[in-house]
Amino acid sequence: MDLMVEAEALVKRFGPVRALAGVDLAAQRGTTLALLGPNGAGKTTLIRILTTLLRPDAGRARVAGHDVVADPGPVRSAIGLAGQYAAVDELLTGRENLELVGFLYHLGKADRRRRAAEALERLSLSGAGDRLVKTYSGGMRRRLDLAASLIGRPPVVFLDEPTTGLDPRTRNDLWDFIAELVAAGTTVLLTTQYMEEAERLARRIVVIDTGTVIAEGTAAELKDRMGGDVLVARVADRADLGRAGAIMASLGEGAPEVDPDQQRVSLPTRGGTEVLIAAGRRLAGDHIALDDLGIRRPSLDEVFLSLTGTAGRPVGSEPPRGHTAGP
Repeated sequence: MDLMVEAEALVKRFGPVRALAGVDLAAQRGTTLALLGPNGAGKTTLIRILTTLLRPDAGRARVAGHDVVADPGPVRSAIGLAGQYAAVDELLTGRENLELVGFLYHLGKADRRRRAAEALERLSLSGAGDRLVKTYSGGMRRRLDLAASLIGRPPVVFLDEPTTGLDPRTRNDLWDFIAELVAAGTTVLLTTQYMEEAERLARRIVVIDTGTVIAEGTAAELKDRMGGDVLVARVADRADLGRAGAIMASLGEGAPEVDPDQQRVSLPTRGGTEVLIAAGRRLAGDHIALDDLGIRRPSLDEVFLSLTGTAGRPVGSEPPRGHTAGP
């Protein structure tokens, strides 16, 4: 297994606040690993350690084969970072911002000009490349920030909540671009609070809360933790709820949940279409009229809430700003 990001038992404290409490994770080359968690869970602190902006109090981490504490220079040369806030200079043009980052990576003049032009084209910013950044919209600044993180063509890219605050169209464009990066061999570690983002982009998802990894796996594996599929029947007449619940309970898949407001009975199931057909036949045989009957998967939002709850957490550190560059 070719690991590009590894963390073992990472611990970080800020006074009495334990931001990380022994975090383990690993990301393979050419994949996306999503770090999912509520505000203050420790996601940004972890990113700052992996990108050499913070030293851990305990544990170890390696990025692109280099220890983040013992060999920070090679780590910085191997990574790109786009933080939660677009770190771009408003008094420069988009092109000048990118060429400046290329200079910090010690690229020659011709190389940094060429790469800046390529990045502007890839992020659909060519038409605005020679405008001052202060005239850019928020979505344009975020795309420019991502372009800057890629100027050095790093094998590993860290994206800290890259699409927060973006409109749906810009968010989808960035998702497509991230998928292209990974398909070309880049390893991406992204933090997010968007379940759809994690499910769409990531091969594996790590759920973190109060500085601890509380679950990990594929989106499907995490959903299976809630019992797999859910059989849902919505009756036409609320008076039939009791009989419908009894029939579904007789299918032997567990205790049904009855929602009188929605006139709905839900039952966890692993029986697939066979249970669906059996439920339909029994309900029809008891003359229970239905508005709907089907099987659905639990959403990643439901999994997330079941694992973490809804309360926010104290933030352990400030978010990273800007980009790392070569030594």
